[in-house]
Amino acid sequence: MDSRTIKALEFGKVLEHLAGLCVSEAGRRVSLGLFPLRDADAVNAAHTLFDEVRTWSTHSGFRLSDFPDLEGLFPHLEKAAVSPSSAPLDADALWALRETLLQGRKAAQSINENGAMWPSLRDLVASMPLPEMTLSALSRCLGDDGLIKDESSPELMLVRGELRRLHLMCLRKVKDFAVQYNIAQYLQDDYMTLASDRYVLPLKSNFKGRIQGIIHDYSNTGETCYFEPLFLVEQNNRLQELKREEREEERKVLRYLTGIVQNELPFIRSAWDLLVRLDVELAKCGLAALFDGACATISPDGEDAPLSLLGARHPLLALDPQIRKQGGPHPVDLIFRPTDRALVISGGNAGGKTVCLKTLGLLAIMTLAGLPVPAAKGSVIPWWTSIHAFIGDEQSLDDHLSTFTAQIRHLGNAWEATDRRTLILLDEFGAGTDPAQGAALAQAVLDGLLERGAHVVAATHFPALKTYALTREGVRAASVLFDPGTKKPLFRLAYDQVGASQALDVAREHGLPESVLRRAEQYLLLDGQDMTAVMDRLNALAAKREGELDALKAEQQRTREKRKAVQERFERERERLIKDVRELSAKVMKDWQEGKAGHKQALKELAKVRAELHVSPEQEEAAAPAFDIAELKPGQHVMHRPWNKKAVVREVDARQNRVKLDMNGVTLWADAALLGPADAPPQQAKPKSGVLVRTTAGSDPEMSLLRLDLRGKRADQALGELSQYLDRALLSGREGVEIVHGRGTGALRKEVHAFLKTFPGIASFARAPEDQGGDGVTIVTFK
Repeated sequence: MDSRTIKALEFGKVLEHLAGLCVSEAGRRVSLGLFPLRDADAVNAAHTLFDEVRTWSTHSGFRLSDFPDLEGLFPHLEKAAVSPSSAPLDADALWALRETLLQGRKAAQSINENGAMWPSLRDLVASMPLPEMTLSALSRCLGDDGLIKDESSPELMLVRGELRRLHLMCLRKVKDFAVQYNIAQYLQDDYMTLASDRYVLPLKSNFKGRIQGIIHDYSNTGETCYFEPLFLVEQNNRLQELKREEREEERKVLRYLTGIVQNELPFIRSAWDLLVRLDVELAKCGLAALFDGACATISPDGEDAPLSLLGARHPLLALDPQIRKQGGPHPVDLIFRPTDRALVISGGNAGGKTVCLKTLGLLAIMTLAGLPVPAAKGSVIPWWTSIHAFIGDEQSLDDHLSTFTAQIRHLGNAWEATDRRTLILLDEFGAGTDPAQGAALAQAVLDGLLERGAHVVAATHFPALKTYALTREGVRAASVLFDPGTKKPLFRLAYDQVGASQALDVAREHGLPESVLRRAEQYLLLDGQDMTAVMDRLNALAAKREGELDALKAEQQRTREKRKAVQERFERERERLIKDVRELSAKVMKDWQEGKAGHKQALKELAKVRAELHVSPEQEEAAAPAFDIAELKPGQHVMHRPWNKKAVVREVDARQNRVKLDMNGVTLWADAALLGPADAPPQQAKPKSGVLVRTTAGSDPEMSLLRLDLRGKRADQALGELSQYLDRALLSGREGVEIVHGRGTGALRKEVHAFLKTFPGIASFARAPEDQGGDGVTIVTFK
């Protein structure tokens, strides 16, 4: 990637914002060193990892705290590994290592807790194992205050125990001595302290000759001298011996811990790298939150995908606090059609042409570096391996180069390496020389770049280049829009049209005298180049179209939100109804089982609950009659909805609104409301074995059993099903049911009738009319 381009597009300022969001110095250092990746798979992996880290941090709430920088520790450890006589790590360095590794362990545990939700992040943790032995040793030997614990070794525990015993003994001796010789009035404070690593008393300076002993030091004011009485000399000598033994034991502990660290140095490096990597990734999440961004998709290596940056905003503008307070920068859509290789942007000064070029270039570099960008989710950027931006004044007095010459030199240097994986950004290319020659050169350069397959985005004021954009195949024109009334820029792009430069309007707005502007208009008319009216008309039409598109998008969004709200309200209401029905049904059944309500009363209550249910739109549609009785004619094929069977109409009884159907040899009379088109799809509800199900509006299929088919079953099996069927039918509040047992020998019919005589809740039963089944069907009426 061209370093001059990275500097011109101010990628370093984005990295400074990213580094400011890191919690560690190492993370800030890595952030500032980020650079576009050269492998498409690596870029895609970086985007995947970012998405998973953002999901993980949101789900777990995990946040890193500042951790020490271990970068200077590793060279010392590597040197110590080859030089056994080198000094061990001190307690501060080991404590810093302990704090870092503890935080790494917490992060790894948090990630592994739901690792299936973020597999790439889980694999990253698995590839960087923690030094468990080092972590265990450091946690056992070092406290949270950074000091070596007594439990680090038996010898250290014994020495420190002796030191504590000696301290208590000295306190007791000082107290006894003060009481015996009444020296409390000589002491500045009622306590014993240490001076030169020896126990001393804070004696008032004017009493220093009253007690025999050794003066070790004076306070800053000179009013207090730190005095060692003779009776403490022996204890202080012993104290020095114990302190020396303590330091030796601590050195042994430090040397032991340093050895463990050296043995697991590769694991420590990997754990450190993991923590720094997480710091940078979490900083990326913070950056995305600041400008409401996401990672743009890049096309796979070897494939061409058109540019589609939707709602793109310049990152530095999106991160500016003042601009954010004002609602943020205006988003712009940067789009290439599949056949486009170049985009030529025209329009007035200060309309945002250069910002469009910088936004595209900077967002492309950020995407290739694995960073989120301020653009809508679903944005796509082609796989560009090199980006060259020719933006701003590139003149150099040191190199004796004008702006035009500098642009030409840099373009010439990049020309041979330009291919289909190159993006070229040209801002007013050719403007630093004769307009006619500059415009011709710009067209020739675009032709050459298109022949090499490069993608080009150019901003221009040349009329010839505007015409070129409208007529050249593979090139698309776009114009920045201005408000037709105020002439203020709208910072929007209108595609497939060109725009006027509006130099006079900009000069008027920035205070140039009106007399000068009027004279300029006269010169423009004399040259015959005044296209202002035409361009203003095109700009007004384009602005109107963009406003209509915005209104349509807003209406579409409102419709989506409204539909979502209605759906959510419907689901809440449905759940509430189901809950109410269950509670009421359970209450009725409980009252019936406990004898608080009679059988008939329970049936009435259940029927009332069912009647209160609302009919869903799907049920209303299913229950609506498909035919008027006048539309039905003999020989017509229809679908009998309750049985999900196709049938042929044999007779039509318009007076009773019913028809006689032939259903594969079985004839029956059916209500016209139960018929539908023969090509209607079958209903999804399937009957249980041996049960014909008819679904009516507002009812549950399980509670809509009208007919039980017992044909072909043994008597004991048939009577068992009949008993269960009648129980459910009674509880559903039905007035009656039909039982199909068939004609045959009549044995099954006799068994069914004998059973019905003994079943409670049945008012009567009788054979069905001949047109409804005759001897093969029994109609039962409930009480």
